[in-house]
Amino acid sequence: MDLVIIENEKKNLNLNSVLIQPTYFSTIAQYVAIAKSNQIIFEVEDNYQKQTYRNRCYINTANGKHLLNVPVQHQKGVKQKTKDVKIDYKDNWQKQHLKSLKTAYSSSPFFEFYIDDLLPLFEKKVPFLLDLNLECHLLIMAALQLEIPYKKSENYIMETDFLDLRNLAIDKNKKTYKLERYIQVFEQNHGFISNLSILDLLFMEGSNALNYLENQNLIF
Repeated sequence: MDLVIIENEKKNLNLNSVLIQPTYFSTIAQYVAIAKSNQIIFEVEDNYQKQTYRNRCYINTANGKHLLNVPVQHQKGVKQKTKDVKIDYKDNWQKQHLKSLKTAYSSSPFFEFYIDDLLPLFEKKVPFLLDLNLECHLLIMAALQLEIPYKKSENYIMETDFLDLRNLAIDKNKKTYKLERYIQVFEQNHGFISNLSILDLLFMEGSNALNYLENQNLIF
């Protein structure tokens, strides 16, 4: 289903329900869709796929676009549902992610404002990837001061009448989303990098992040 957001109507756009994957500190494009919806349906009955935003996100660093990856426990030759995938804590990825965020954003305008709320997520060991992603989502929604109800799918959804944006979880999605420029910490080094993790927008725009999301003119 295609959705055209017409410039003069975008502020009044109502996507109703959107079907999305719960991902790790989701992309800005995904939160554009969320901010314009009345209800979120999280697909949790799908089979896990590697190299997707289910367990990764991208941030902006002095060296450019940088991947943060949550390691998961794999079972060879066995298809796992995403909801059953467990996080691998063999290496201290939480410490690495937090260090990367501090290095990348410590000089951003709103890093200090939000980091204390994010710290607990990097200090506890959540067993399942799905639970981690849902906690990330709730933290971001609180930071955006955005209240939109969500529910989880009870079965894998084959067809739906509402907006199906599960493809936003695909890292190598060929479709690009033209987001309006906002000031980024390392823009002078690498230019504006679009559609990073929502954390990039939040650390740079603070309370204006929601207004930014609501005013994006995207075609999904």
